[in-house]
Amino acid sequence: MGKPTADSLRAASLRDATRTQKAGRLVWNHSTHLDGLIPILERLCQQDCIQTVTPGVIGRVKGHCPKMQLRVSVPIRGGYKVIARQGKTVQEVFILTPLAQSELETALAIAMKS
Repeated sequence: MGKPTADSLRAASLRDATRTQKAGRLVWNHSTHLDGLIPILERLCQQDCIQTVTPGVIGRVKGHCPKMQLRVSVPIRGGYKVIARQGKTVQEVFILTPLAQSELETALAIAMKS
């Protein structure tokens, strides 16, 4: 009986990860969030291939957006930055996922409808 090699350990870990698809993680960095954003992000975390969701900086904008809006902004290393808007407030949300941008947009639409 020899020691397991790095390749065999990596393959076993990949098998386990695909067998048991766990929910993504919602990171609570800030004490304030846009109203209604957290339930949407929690539903997003339940979808496959969403690894980590981190709400970021809150800011003010000139334009007014009456309903909650989530828009994929730019790719980041390992995922995408999403802009959440409601009223005159905007918040960055960082999502780590292997999904393509169009797939993430679909996942966001599903999370907002639920």
